[in-house]
Amino acid sequence: MALSLYLDRGSVLHRRHPVAKLLAMVLLFVAAFLLDDPRAIAPLTVLVFGATVVAGATANLWRLRWVIVPVFVFTLGIWAFFYPGRATGADPSEAWRFGLGMALKLETFLAAGLLFLAVTTVEEFAFALTRLGVPYRVGFVVTLAFRLVPVFLDSALTVVDAQRCRGLDFSRGRIDQRIARYVPVIVPVFIGGLRRADQMAFALEVRGFSAGRTRTGLPRPPVNLGDWLLVAVAITVAAGYLAMWMSGAGRIVPR
Repeated sequence: MALSLYLDRGSVLHRRHPVAKLLAMVLLFVAAFLLDDPRAIAPLTVLVFGATVVAGATANLWRLRWVIVPVFVFTLGIWAFFYPGRATGADPSEAWRFGLGMALKLETFLAAGLLFLAVTTVEEFAFALTRLGVPYRVGFVVTLAFRLVPVFLDSALTVVDAQRCRGLDFSRGRIDQRIARYVPVIVPVFIGGLRRADQMAFALEVRGFSAGRTRTGLPRPPVNLGDWLLVAVAITVAAGYLAMWMSGAGRIVPR
């Protein structure tokens, strides 16, 4: 079972510079955040899903379907039910339109983030952060989360398999009984996590993480025309959505 979200492909997005990919993702986040009307957000959602297909990263969407689908359904229902305009007698269709806009917005955030992680390695992510002026220690801490999550998941799966070999069935009984069976899994996972953290801290010190000297890195290809084109497209999209936001279009204001 692959635990990393990165997919080794040869797509045009995989070949882009890490800084260009990071800037494009941030600009897409900004564009999706500005508006509320689903008719304005839907084209951006289609753009992100289309880029996911081009990059060959649809496998990540399928793997996380148990997160993506409930997020859409619950966001639509919750925002439609608790729409602020309901207290003033607003049109119910407006509440559902607002809820659909919020659901599409979250789906766009998730899809854009999954696409970025599918076409960018953790090392490239850290490199992009440092090139944008983020201190190396801060960038390392941010990217460390993406390194440790697969490690903890791998440890949990190993413990679950070990418990199954000992006859513990996680699929039988009521839901509370199934949850209780996972208690023996939590303890060794946390103990193993603490042990790994101690080993990682020791390894970092041995490699001079706190030396305070200027760090070197592997040479990387310079920014090319395709990278500038990617950033230009993202800037154009974000500028268009910003112009719509400033003009009041694409926004739903509760009455």
